[in-house]
Amino acid sequence: MSDTPTVAVFRPDDDRLADAVDLLEELGATPVADPMLEVDPTDATPRTDADYVILTSKTGAELVSAAGWEPGDATVCAIGPATADALSDAGYTVDIVPEEYTSSGLVATLEGDVDGARIEVARSDHGSPVLLEGLEDAGAYVHETTLYRLVRPAESGGSAELAAEGGLDAACFTSSLTAEHFLEAAAARGVREETLAGLTDVTVGVIGEPTAETADTLGIDVDVVPEEATFDALARETLETARATRE
Repeated sequence: MSDTPTVAVFRPDDDRLADAVDLLEELGATPVADPMLEVDPTDATPRTDADYVILTSKTGAELVSAAGWEPGDATVCAIGPATADALSDAGYTVDIVPEEYTSSGLVATLEGDVDGARIEVARSDHGSPVLLEGLEDAGAYVHETTLYRLVRPAESGGSAELAAEGGLDAACFTSSLTAEHFLEAAAARGVREETLAGLTDVTVGVIGEPTAETADTLGIDVDVVPEEATFDALARETLETARATRE
């Protein structure tokens, strides 16, 4: 590996991808931007009769803001700081952000207070069942609204070909769906097996245990799962591991 490792990043093609590329360059890496998620809005909005409303992404926050949604008297919960910042920037008051920025972390934060409460979960069509099941087990009445669908961009897959050719040093998967779409893109380009073989020499970092479990199911060995579920932590720890394993 050279002094500037080549790192694939799969964030949606908006400011999240731009910020990820900037960060990787600041950390001395050569980013390969290969978006694996594209947002397809449903034009739905969260219900207004809930005691709690949960938003799980920056995209969801932006969509409800654009639609002019109002939370009324509901307690507004954000799964992490990026979502909370997007809600705050749109003028919403965020009441709860869990210490652990995951579905299980949010369940742990709320489970002692939501017995009998009505909870609205507004998110993508690929949300983890952990959130819904955990809140229902805590005695809440849970309703889910799909704000948007996540689809794979037709042009994705350049990083998969690079992995197949041995030209990738690290990869940063930010969700289960990015890992699934990565291999779908590899298959669409006819290099799925070669890509999987190439990944054995790549430092693979993922956000969260659910993503790690998905990667394992797909045959991708995971090297890094940062304790903090943010892209900043993922990028830094993945690069640190990549450099350490090649010294």
